[in-house]
Amino acid sequence: MRKAIALLVVVTFVFGFALSSFATGHMKAEEVKGTVTKIEGNKLTIKQADGKETTVEVKSTKGIKVGDNVTVKNGVVKKQEEKQKQGETKKEEKPKKKKAVEGC
Repeated sequence: MRKAIALLVVVTFVFGFALSSFATGHMKAEEVKGTVTKIEGNKLTIKQADGKETTVEVKSTKGIKVGDNVTVKNGVVKKQEEKQKQGETKKEEKPKKKKAVEGC
């Protein structure tokens, strides 16, 4: 009888540990970066840099269109700004110098 109870306790702990490990692995935040290839409701299909296509469910697809470069983390979509648009170079703006005023 004691062996049966001890075995039951051990099996319960092992089973509980396995379930908790599975639950935390499922909740890990995954970040997906790439180009949107397809939009279906709140699901985006994203082609990553390595060529893999991944379908991700997001909270909102407002403002997202096919061809946008995006990052998805925890169901939130953020557009990635293009570093340089075709033929355009971004100027770095320097703060304007204040002119000295005489007589103050």
